[in-house]
Parts: sequence; structure tokens; C-alpha cells
Amino acid sequence: MSTYIYAITAADHPQNFEGLSGVGDPAGTIRTVKADKLSAVVSDAPENLRAKRRDLAAHQTVLERLMADGATLPMRFGLVGPDDGSVGYVLEENQDAYAERLSELEGCLEYNLKVARDEDDLLREIISGSEEIQRLRETTIQHPEAQEEKVRLGELVSQEVQAHGEAEGRDIVERLSDGARRHAAAEPTQSHFLNVSFLVGREHAAAFAQAVHEESERHGDAYSFNLNGPLPPYSFV
Repeated sequence: MSTYIYAITAADHPQNFEGLSGVGDPAGTIRTVKADKLSAVVSDAPENLRAKRRDLAAHQTVLERLMADGATLPMRFGLVGPDDGSVGYVLEENQDAYAERLSELEGCLEYNLKVARDEDDLLREIISGSEEIQRLRETTIQHPEAQEEKVRLGELVSQEVQAHGEAEGRDIVERLSDGARRHAAAEPTQSHFLNVSFLVGREHAAAFAQAVHEESERHGDAYSFNLNGPLPPYSFV
């Protein structure tokens, strides 16, 4: 039977699996596949695995239990190996790299920060800061048929929106980076100009959350700071 993989841990990581249920219906039994210095936390993989709410919750619960007991390399939902032997072989072949990454994650949590800005507030700043945009805007208001000017205005505004987002994002990340060991930027979302994850030591988690709050206060009501965590450190695996 195929093997469903939840995470990789050190071989001596606590195996506190009591009360845990794996993916599938009936739920799989959680077990480990060991290879020298490492263990893979696994269960039998159900046929026709889908991202159902129950299975997503089971996967997340296993990861949360493991993370509470020490450094964990979380696997994303749906990772399946041919069998336990194949999983053990991969652990053996990559044990030095996995062990190094586990060492980096020891005592750390991931927090994801997304930041958005009120669109009207941003547009006011862009318009007031560009004479060319002001000129084109007046032209298109007075001459609705001026298609070339409309296209050019749209292009300039789009460029400025991106430039402002990138500059503000860099500034926010720089201000918060002192409270984190590492950060990993992801693509901005449709609503957020900044989408970044931070790897934070457990002992500094409260201070990091406070720093985010202070940064939000500094930016004011036109900005929305959404901090989520602690999360499995997917961004740093």
C-alpha cells in the first residue's frame, strides 16, 4: 500500500501520537519510518485522496502535535510515496540535508504577514505626486474619447501602484527583520501588496507580534496588517 507522508523529524523526536487520526476513511494509523538520524511520520495512504475538510484537518493536527514537541519539516497535504521502503530510502539518501534543515528550524515558528492599503488612499497619493498623471487625468475627463490618453493613464497608474507596493513592502520587511531569523517573500495577492513569511524563535514570538502591531499603528488606518501564525514552516522547508 502507498504511504502518506506528514512530516520529517529527528529520529529521537517524541512520538506522541495518542489520540491522533490520519487521513482517510477509516482514518489511517500514524506511525514512523526510521532511517538512522531521521524519521518520517506516515500512515497508509487512502485511495482517491482528495482535499476534504476532514483530511486537511487531520493533516494539520498531526503537524501541530509534532511541532509542539520539536523541530519538524512539514510536508504539504497530499504527499504520497510508493511504500515505506521507498520513503526510508529517500530519508537515507538525503539525511544530511534534512538534518541541517531541522537544525535551522529548531525552536522556530513561522508567521505569515499580509499587508493591504486602501485603494483610494493610494490613488490620491499617486495622483498628487505625478504631474503627468494629473495632466492625463484632466485630459480624459474633458475628452472621454481620448483613448490613447486613457491607455497611457492606466499604464502609468499601474506602474506607480506596483512601485509603491514594492517600496513599502521592502520598508516593512526591513523594519521587522531584526525580530526574525529569516524571511521569505511570496507573490503579492490581488488584495495585498505584501505577502511575506518570517521564521521567528519561540522566545521572540510575542515581541515579533508586538512589532507588527506597532508597524501597523505607524502606518495608520489606510493600511491593513494581517498576521497569521504560528504555522508549520512550509516557507522554509
